[in-house]
Amino acid sequence: MAIDEISDLGMFVPALVVIDHNHPLYLHSFDAPGSLSVGIQLVGMENYTLWDRAMRVALLGRNKLDFIDDTITRDTFGPTLGHQWDRCNAIVVSWLTGNVSKELLSGILFRSNAYLVWKELQERFNKVNGSRLYSLHKEIFTLTQGTSAVSVYYSRLKDLWDEYDSMMPSPSCDCEKSKDFSVHLQYQCLL
Repeated sequence: MAIDEISDLGMFVPALVVIDHNHPLYLHSFDAPGSLSVGIQLVGMENYTLWDRAMRVALLGRNKLDFIDDTITRDTFGPTLGHQWDRCNAIVVSWLTGNVSKELLSGILFRSNAYLVWKELQERFNKVNGSRLYSLHKEIFTLTQGTSAVSVYYSRLKDLWDEYDSMMPSPSCDCEKSKDFSVHLQYQCLL
């Protein structure tokens, strides 16, 4: 961070701060409002998990994931880079709102920063409920290849299992019960 300098006239002049491409406040010329589309518009609980994953991947690629995780705040950078944080935050908010259906915009449009927008959407739509799990299981077990190509059928089945895994992740420990659970899940997938 640069410190304010005293000019020849005795006035404090902010020193030039150089932000390289790895800095979270760096904005590339392509980073404009509406320039990030993940190809999935959030419409509600039914596609929140998929949308969440797509947005996280896209934001990670643009080095802006910290804005929705509340890892960095305006206070993190102080007055020197506060304006730059405001600009980046506004861009991230525009990316989030650009990937949400018009019907959901009114509930998030007036949030002051990307983290609050993200939390609002998460609180409203990140609901692991029995009806969604039932619906996934039903779709998995009734899915048939029909006239679809094997690759299309397999991709759809894998997508359903991936969504299920994201809603109900397996334990991450190396204990015996965790291994037994993983074997059970693999057997379920096989069936």
